[in-house]
Amino acid sequence: MEYSKEEIRKIQEKSLEMALYFKKICDENNLLFYFCGGCCIGAIRHKGFIPWDDDVDVFMPRKDYEILKRIWKKKTDTNRYSMEDSNEYRIDHNLFLNIRDNTTTFIRPYQKKLDICHGLILDVLPLDGCPSGKVRRRIQLLWAMIYSVYRSQLIPENHGKVMKWIGSLALALVPSSRFRYKIWHFAEKQMTKYSIEECEYVTELCAGPHYMKNRYPKWAFDKAVYKEFEGYMMPLPQGYDEYLKIAFGDYMKLPPKEKQVAHHDVLFYDLEKSYRDYKGICYSCKQK
Repeated sequence: MEYSKEEIRKIQEKSLEMALYFKKICDENNLLFYFCGGCCIGAIRHKGFIPWDDDVDVFMPRKDYEILKRIWKKKTDTNRYSMEDSNEYRIDHNLFLNIRDNTTTFIRPYQKKLDICHGLILDVLPLDGCPSGKVRRRIQLLWAMIYSVYRSQLIPENHGKVMKWIGSLALALVPSSRFRYKIWHFAEKQMTKYSIEECEYVTELCAGPHYMKNRYPKWAFDKAVYKEFEGYMMPLPQGYDEYLKIAFGDYMKLPPKEKQVAHHDVLFYDLEKSYRDYKGICYSCKQK
């Protein structure tokens, strides 16, 4: 789908509601998070959303990320907001958890066959310790690739022919969802065994082959600083300039006009109706 400017703005307004609620929960439970990606750039360059951005992404140190998973059902309004996260019995084809607005519909193409919450999305990406030694770092990245393939259970289509072939072979060799879970769960333990406290650098292992290769100085994420975002003060990594330069280069420069478009595919969305109204129509449809 292509959005009009008015549609993008409505998505952003609803996403801002989610971000403010997420911040409230984190503040109440002393959890550290920061805007990352487009929202981090937007806070610095636009004091709000990048005009064509269509979602909210946040980083959390692994320790806080794991606490969030444990407390969500106990301490939040789960009638309004659900947490989606893959486990042994449930696959959502993502590499990290996300928060969904149950009162809305936002169906991504790669999830259309799944009976999950298909509300508007706030993505939560964990940050992990990054070992300094080259050998240990390469082993960590190998485990991260294994984790990515078996957790997503999707063939990587957008990362080159070699990655697509390796992913296809890996999934063909292990057709059982149960054993795929055992593999990615073990791989996750191996790739996250380096605590942030004992490392000089941090890395984002759950963000796909491109970003997982990045390593950022730990001090840049020691704490959050607050910058204006859509009229609210929202947290960014204290070393946001260092982080953004490593991840995106000259982030203050606007991309060419043809690239000033939303980057997330959506099959169908409705901000006024719950995704539940579309079950069997737009998602989780019976195969013909």
